[in-house]
Amino acid sequence: MANHELLKLTANQVLNGNYDKVILAIGSCEAHGMHLAEGTDTLVSYQLSCLVADRVEGMLVLPPVNVGYSGHYDSFPFTLTLGYDTVTQVIYDIMESVLRNGITRIFLMNGHDGNIAPMEIASRKIKEKYPEARIASLPQWWVTAGELLPPDTFEVWNGLGHAGEGETSIAYHLFPQWCEKDQAHCVVPDSLPEKIEIKWDFSELTNTANTGDATKGTAEKGKKMTHALVDCIVDAIQKLDVVNWDYRTTAVREK
Repeated sequence: MANHELLKLTANQVLNGNYDKVILAIGSCEAHGMHLAEGTDTLVSYQLSCLVADRVEGMLVLPPVNVGYSGHYDSFPFTLTLGYDTVTQVIYDIMESVLRNGITRIFLMNGHDGNIAPMEIASRKIKEKYPEARIASLPQWWVTAGELLPPDTFEVWNGLGHAGEGETSIAYHLFPQWCEKDQAHCVVPDSLPEKIEIKWDFSELTNTANTGDATKGTAEKGKKMTHALVDCIVDAIQKLDVVNWDYRTTAVREK
């Protein structure tokens, strides 16, 4: 596959690459149980971004955001965190830089729950100042994967959890060399109410830095997750390209 990573391209290659859209991975650096790399959120979102760019014409992969908002994981080693306002501004500034370079089509590939609110705010602010910007995103791949795959794919808690069955599986598939399988644990919160959210600190839910059942994670499940997610994103972007990222209803477009 051709290389589309901005970090590894010369200015000449960028100028002649016919890039008309970008994908930005937004991650974190924090404990993912005792068995996954601290940069799991960045590694997953960035590798998925590269796989998408392999299949989408004109897609440039931006350098990932390696540190996000992780204050709610600060009880476990070795959490790095930026403030909410800082993360929002970082995402905003990167998107504004993209727009200054003449590209208006931006896909945000998020890998971390703490980045969802900053990503939303940054996107709204960009749209206010630059209405020509077109921003699409996958804010929670770990939820989307469970929705895309057959219901019997995961064995516990629908694969959910921080470094749980699903995230462990995709890590085992994408970067097994940075995992310690013998350190996987199972901690499934059993007192959380349904339909409403609890604004927790992670130490209130677990003492192992993971939730869900990491012991059920397998590379085979991770491969299925990867293929389903990449197919989903590629399909969405290609459909947007067909309509020139004009996602208004047909009746409105024709006016």
